Formats: sequence, C-alpha cells, structure tokens
Amino acid sequence: MSAALLYGANVFANGIRQHYLRYGGKGPAVILIPGITSPAITWGFVAERLAERHDVYVLDVRGRGLSSTGPDLDYGLDAMAADVVGFADALSLSPALLGHSMGARIAMRAAISGLTGFSRLALIDPPVSGPGRRPYPSKLPWYVDSIRLALKGMDAEGMRAFCPTWNEDQLRLRAEWLHTCYEPAIVTAFEDFHKDDIFPDFTRIGEPAMLMVAGRGGVIAPEDEAEIRELNPAIKITRVTNAGHMIPWDDFDGFFEALGDFLSE
Repeated sequence: MSAALLYGANVFANGIRQHYLRYGGKGPAVILIPGITSPAITWGFVAERLAERHDVYVLDVRGRGLSSTGPDLDYGLDAMAADVVGFADALSLSPALLGHSMGARIAMRAAISGLTGFSRLALIDPPVSGPGRRPYPSKLPWYVDSIRLALKGMDAEGMRAFCPTWNEDQLRLRAEWLHTCYEPAIVTAFEDFHKDDIFPDFTRIGEPAMLMVAGRGGVIAPEDEAEIRELNPAIKITRVTNAGHMIPWDDFDGFFEALGDFLSE
C-alpha cells in the first residue's frame, strides 16, 4: 500500500453510497473523477503524485468500484454530476476538480450547476462527440466484451488483448477491478457521449479551466479545440503529444508536465 494513501471510505451523498480513496491529506483539495470504466483504485498512481502537494479524493463513480450500483439508479451525466456536488458538500470541500474522459464531462457539468463552489477545473481529454458530431472513437463492444470476461474472472494476460500497450501492473489492476463496472451504467454513459452535447457547457464555466488533449487519442480534433476556444477564450489548452486517450498510462511525466501548477495556481 502506498504511504500516500491515507484510507478508503464511504459517504452517503446525493442519495447514494459514494466510495472514495483519500491520498496525501495536505494542501488544496482535489476531487479526481475517473472515466467510464476506471474504478478509483486504478488512478492511484496518479493520485500518489498529486498527493505530494494536494489533498486528493478519488471517486468511484456510481456503477463502478465500491459505490452504489444496480438497476434502480440513474446513470446519466446529470445524475453523476449531482453526485460530485453532493460529495463535495458532504465533506465540506471547495475543491479543484480533475476529471478524465467521462469524468471530465462530469466535472464540467457539476461546475456549471452553480450548486457548489469549485476552485478550478482540469478537463482531461473529454469526449466531445454529441448529436450531429463525429462519433467517439472507441466502440461499445470493447467495453462490454471486456466487462463480461472480467465478470467470469480474467487475468492480466487476458486483459492484454484489450489494452495491448499497458504494462503488467496496469493490466493486473484493471483485470482485478473491471468486474465492478456495471454494464448498464457503462452502456448509458457511452450512449450519452453521443446524445449529450457538452459544447454549450464550455460557455458557462466560471472557474479557471484547463483542457488537456491527447495527441494520439483521436478524441479531440483541432477543429474541436478551435470551437472550444471560441466558446471559452479563457480556457487553457495543453497537449500531450505522444499519449493516447489514457494519457498518464501512456506518458506519466508528460501528463504532469502538461498539468503543471494549474491545480494550485
């Protein structure tokens, strides 16, 4: 166990049990919101570095990890954003938000709700697909097939077919935890990538915001960047040239170089 990991805990917020991991415990608070099939523990290696300067709370998004799940929950973007607002309120935090992929969409939707004060937003390669737009580059069967195999029991070698560039530790951790990703939650989130247009959200951001783009991710194209700049000229855009969508997995140092001091400026 990392010395930076203080504990895991649960809080009842927005009507559900929300599980989180807390790292560091000193400095400005940061809530880290992972992507569509990433339980909190899989972002531990990033949280450890952030914990050198921040008090980091990594969430299990509903339907993933150890947070509430099951057929009775709403897995839409607005519900997940309300979870973040409720979580921050329950712990009396006024944090920065760092969200990756789906988590970045959640972070932005939570921030524009106006219900809680967030200090700043780091949006890491959010899907910008939506009605009438280019589809998200990953395909739904990639998620569903791997989850179904993980439910039966999968090892790192079995996971390699889905994540061929990952190292052994990364594969082993994903194989261990992917079974906690509830398939209907993942399907809903994936479908919402194409139904829920987040571009209007950029115009409503009041906090200092950063957009980090994966140079090899195929998620955010140059024309998307240009549109976002036009919608929100104040947003800071950085790029990690040699990384795919899972930026810190592909280029850990490049991720932190692109992030810089943004969270504590």
